[in-house]
Amino acid sequence: MTATVALTVGLAVLIGVSLGLLGGGGSILAVPLLVYVADLPAKEAIATSLLVVGATSLVGVIPHARAHRVRWRTGLIFGLAGMTGAYAGGRLAGLIPGGILLTGFAVMMLATAVAMIRGRREAVGVVSPHELPVPRVILDGVVVGLVTGLVGAGGGFLVVPALALLGGLPMPIAVGTSLVVIAMKSFAGLAGYLSSVDINWGLAATVSVAAVAGSLVGGRLTERIPADILRKAFGWFVVVMGVFVLGQQLPDDLRTRPLLWAGVGVVAAITVTLTVLHTRRASEPTGPSSLP
Repeated sequence: MTATVALTVGLAVLIGVSLGLLGGGGSILAVPLLVYVADLPAKEAIATSLLVVGATSLVGVIPHARAHRVRWRTGLIFGLAGMTGAYAGGRLAGLIPGGILLTGFAVMMLATAVAMIRGRREAVGVVSPHELPVPRVILDGVVVGLVTGLVGAGGGFLVVPALALLGGLPMPIAVGTSLVVIAMKSFAGLAGYLSSVDINWGLAATVSVAAVAGSLVGGRLTERIPADILRKAFGWFVVVMGVFVLGQQLPDDLRTRPLLWAGVGVVAAITVTLTVLHTRRASEPTGPSSLP
C-alpha cells in the first residue's frame, strides 16, 4: 500500500508539471492515475481528479500571474462561457454513445496537435498587451465548453489552442490564462459530483499537494523555454494522449497487443510529421521573387 501511495504521489507531481508547463493534461492524466494506480472507482476518480486539477490550476496561476502571463478578463469570461457550454454538452452527451464521443475526441486531439506543431505565424512571437475581444472570447469559450462537456475531459487541450491559435495569444500567456479557465470548470464540475460521490479526502489532499508542487515547478520552467518549443512540445504531448484515447476504443483483444500500440504510435507520429512538413513546404516560395 505504501508503494502504491508513493507511486501515486510521484505521478501526481508530473501531472502538476504538465499543468504548470503546458496548461493542459491534468484531467486526462489524473483519471487514469486514480483508476489504475490508486484503484479508485471511475466516478470517484473523476470527482477526485476535478479537485486535484482545480486546486493545482488555481495555485499554478500564481507564478504565471507574477510574470504577467495571465489575461484575467479573457480567462474569467472564457471560463464562464465554457461552464455554460459544458453544461449544454453534458446534457447532449446522454444522447450520444460514449464510444463515438471518445473516438471523435481522439481524432480532434490529433487535429489540434497538428495545428499546434505547425503553428500560425501571427500567433507566434507576437505579444498581445490587451485582452481579447469579448464576443470572440465568449464564442470560443462556449464552443470549447460544449466539446469538453460532451467528452468530460480535455479542457486544457482545447483552451490552450483556442487562446494561442484562434485568439492569437503568445503560447506562455495562453498557458497562464488557461489555468484560470481550467480551475473554474474543474470546481464547477466537482460541485456537480459531490451530491452523489464520496471522496477519499486524505488521498485527494495528498495527491493535490503533490500536483501543486509540480505545477509551481512547471510554471517556473515556462519562462525558461522558448514559446515556439513550448507550443511544439504541447502538440506532441497531445499526439501521445490522442493515440492513447483512440487505442482505448479498440476491442479488448487488440488493446492488449503491444506491437499494435507501437505501430499506431509510429503511424501517428509519421502522419503528423509529414503533415507539418508538407504544410511548411507549401508555404515556402517556389522560385526567386521578382523585385520591382
